[in-house]
Amino acid sequence: MLSRVSLHTSVKTATKFSTRNFASIPSWANFDPSKCGSSTHEAKNLVGGEWTTTSAKMDIVDPMRKNGPPIVTQPATSVDELGPFIESMNSCPKTGLHNPLKNVDRYLMLGHVSRKAGEVLLSPEGNEYFTQAIMSCMPKSHAQASGETRVTANFLLNFSSDNVRFLARGFSVPGDHDGQQSNGYRFPYGPSMIISPFNFPLEIPVLQLMGALFMGNKVVLKPHEKTGVVMEQYLRLLHDCGLPMSDVDLLNSEGPVAGELLKQANIRVTQFTGSSRVGEHLSEQTRGKVFLEDAGFDWKILGPDVGDVDYVAWQCDQDAYACTGQKCSAQSCLIMHENWSKSGLLEKMVENASKRKIDDITVGPVMTHTTADILAHTDRLLSIPGAKLLMGGKEIASHDIPECYGAVEPTAVFVPLEEMLKPEHFDECVKELFGPFQVVTEFSDAQLPLVLEATERMSHHLTAAVVSNDSHFKREVLANTVNGTTYAGRRARTTGAPQNHWFGPGGDPRGAGIGSPEAIKLVWSCHREIIEDSHVPADWVQPEVS
Repeated sequence: MLSRVSLHTSVKTATKFSTRNFASIPSWANFDPSKCGSSTHEAKNLVGGEWTTTSAKMDIVDPMRKNGPPIVTQPATSVDELGPFIESMNSCPKTGLHNPLKNVDRYLMLGHVSRKAGEVLLSPEGNEYFTQAIMSCMPKSHAQASGETRVTANFLLNFSSDNVRFLARGFSVPGDHDGQQSNGYRFPYGPSMIISPFNFPLEIPVLQLMGALFMGNKVVLKPHEKTGVVMEQYLRLLHDCGLPMSDVDLLNSEGPVAGELLKQANIRVTQFTGSSRVGEHLSEQTRGKVFLEDAGFDWKILGPDVGDVDYVAWQCDQDAYACTGQKCSAQSCLIMHENWSKSGLLEKMVENASKRKIDDITVGPVMTHTTADILAHTDRLLSIPGAKLLMGGKEIASHDIPECYGAVEPTAVFVPLEEMLKPEHFDECVKELFGPFQVVTEFSDAQLPLVLEATERMSHHLTAAVVSNDSHFKREVLANTVNGTTYAGRRARTTGAPQNHWFGPGGDPRGAGIGSPEAIKLVWSCHREIIEDSHVPADWVQPEVS
């Protein structure tokens, strides 16, 4: 059984924050991750520049202890308490807090804020503080949580100083007569909303939030109920780094309350990361004024050229089971050429997965599915003719994870390709199970068209990998698939840090991007054309009416 104390000390590098240079917690913070399990933190809302609370509270259950105290008690904002949030959002004009023609000093201000925050997150003390904050509410290995903090820090440093105003770079084109010139500008939307997920409680909301601020928007952030404390602490850091407290509102509530805010406030764009079901609902509710980074049943295809088996097996394990499979880019389906079946790949994958333990949280709680849900889905796939269990398929032994969460070993089910494509099985085979679960199948040279048919029939296209150095094979697959973030080559993966490249779905005009300048411009700004036309020729003669 893993205690809350051992969560913070289960790997050699995961020393408690109090052993670092800070005596306890940073001066700007009010949450001490090392006290989880012995005391409960009371989180707050932020609205109109003030930290506030609500009449009702919600307790956030400790995901690593059945009978421990809540890790956080936070506001359970009701619809009747949305008034200040509505007023705050409506106070922001459509032209935003700044734009290329207004309050341009804020671009440089935000560049300095980003640099300062990035330096804190990249420091050993700052990295460890946020690593422990993440692990307290979204249990993942220390390496994974520390990596999330480091990626976030790198993103912030990428947009230091002048790089913020470079995001608003426009263009000009000569007109068709003297005195005329057209100018393209990137303008903000103004009042905006971000709804962020639980699985990356720092990285995803920070990258989207900072992009929104950089372009001039005022944001209300609605984090996932289970992990909102991480962003509460991040906002306190931003304020300490110089961000005006009124730039961002923090709303702790359940989903329907956030939906009511969307109805009542003049929120002009919403960015959502999470399930496709909620994404579709938001798309209807906002009449399409939404950018989605929603579910992805992410596939990896192993080509006919076998090589580097140990590496590919390791990467498959990382893609499928790191963070207990709770990455939106997790490997959901491994489609391997039959040559790989003879390479020992599957045996090495089973061996790697067997090393994942609850003690170091290399496998842990599944936050959105129960154990019964996952095992029932496993049994459903095993009922398909020719299907077989490759690994897992049972509950983790000797754990203390509450029953409202899932606790299963890394699991893989093999399903024959022909059976997978049958109408009675396909939807179940490509159902995204947000946990340590994947479907495995194989194909021959002659069956590549069937593989491409399978990718075509999938409904969401977030990430993918084509593991091959065969240029003809790679080109055939890449030319006939549309996943927005696709890795290709022998080292191809499905999961990756998005601070150094575009990350987002493909094939959907509502698709959001994250991580890159292009993503920020797409999601958080719109094009505005201003045509200067100021010179009337001295010899102008009024033409005939036409």
